[in-house]
Amino acid sequence: MGRTPEAITGRIRLEREEGKTTLPSISHESIYRFIYSREERKQKLHRYLTQGKATRGRRSRKNAGKPLIPHRVSIHDRPAAIDCRRQFGHWEGDLMAFSKPGMPLAVCVERTSRLMAASGQLGKTARVTRKTITGFFRNMSAETCRSITFDNGGEFALHHKLGCPTFFCDPHSPWQKGSVENAIGRLRRDLPRSTDIASFTKRDIADIIENYNDTPRKCLGYRTPFEAFKAALNLSGVALQM
Repeated sequence: MGRTPEAITGRIRLEREEGKTTLPSISHESIYRFIYSREERKQKLHRYLTQGKATRGRRSRKNAGKPLIPHRVSIHDRPAAIDCRRQFGHWEGDLMAFSKPGMPLAVCVERTSRLMAASGQLGKTARVTRKTITGFFRNMSAETCRSITFDNGGEFALHHKLGCPTFFCDPHSPWQKGSVENAIGRLRRDLPRSTDIASFTKRDIADIIENYNDTPRKCLGYRTPFEAFKAALNLSGVALQM
């Protein structure tokens, strides 16, 4: 189901506490050791992990220079309540690129619940990107979208016309919007860079995003982003423009 070892073990523990399963407990480290063991490595189970790495450990990251956005507000001027995830309704946005140019995926992630909204778009101009992101929040209240944090890509040049405060990472520092970076990394399992996104229907994309939002997360106490989002709004459901 595309769940991480920690999500698997945490969800089992949660469902055991709630009396929803009799599955035995297992540690996530045991699952990792099994995946990377010499005997099982031939099955290449690592391909089902979030990052799909053949060996354990961190990858080095290379930063490319990008020009600053006019009228940008630095992430260092962002209120502390956003940094600490104490307040619901603050998002991070980015474009997910593919080897075939012209059809990126616009992705926004709410920082407290990790709920994702995403949609393919034609081109990566500022005008098109603004239209896509505006569509995500058209049916939401102002409290649901209090701010959005971006990197310094030119596609976000019309940020001041989104109708909410915006903040920008330092140059060469995409890690400062780690929620959306992590989300895009998870999407790469279903949508690797070699994907021809034009061959996917809106329903295909919606199904992938729905699966992401319905996957238990360790950072949410093994609740799903959907569950965390609904709890934050105290509503029975949420309408998103995917």
